[in-house]
Amino acid sequence: MSTRGSYRPLDIDGVHLFEPVIHGDARGSFHEWFKADAFAEALGHPLIPEQANMSVSAAGVLRGLHYADVPPGQAKLVCCPAGRVADVVVDLRRGSPTFLEHLVVELDDVDRRVLYLPVGVGHGFAARAEGSVVCYLTSAAWDPAAEHAVSMADPALGLDLPALLEGREPILSDKDRAAPALAEVRESLPDYADCRAAEAELRDLWAAANGEAGR
Repeated sequence: MSTRGSYRPLDIDGVHLFEPVIHGDARGSFHEWFKADAFAEALGHPLIPEQANMSVSAAGVLRGLHYADVPPGQAKLVCCPAGRVADVVVDLRRGSPTFLEHLVVELDDVDRRVLYLPVGVGHGFAARAEGSVVCYLTSAAWDPAAEHAVSMADPALGLDLPALLEGREPILSDKDRAAPALAEVRESLPDYADCRAAEAELRDLWAAANGEAGR
């Protein structure tokens, strides 16, 4: 088994789960949660972070569902270094074979799994423990004019909010509480072909850089 962990694809195209190898001893533990060459080898293109974000949430906090315009889009590499969250991914890419399908992946400070979300998918999470910390690297800086949301309570998304929150009352920001229903934004959602084109451009740049480096 590799000492650096492994990425595996999930059921929504482009979404990957990274399961690190954790080295523990009497002091605690150590692991690598992102390594550029391992990421590029597994996904076929690099992740070049432009921003690193961190949120701290009380138990019951519900954040999302957020997405960004494509191009440029905003890919995310998400982990939970403290606490426990139900991380939610919804395929919002019009034309995708998995359009509107969703995944729920628990991220926590025990397994320390990491979730990669490609451009165009929607992201949110429910905090299941007090003081849950979520950190993520993003491929583009935050641009408020390009950021949008869909209500996670919209039945069209098929999310079981009581299960996500483990029976807690949801705590939302004013912005997330006022997020529109899917039907209101459906025609302006990211196009799957545009999302794939953005990823293809990254692959081509990476392949060209590797070719030049190998000469």
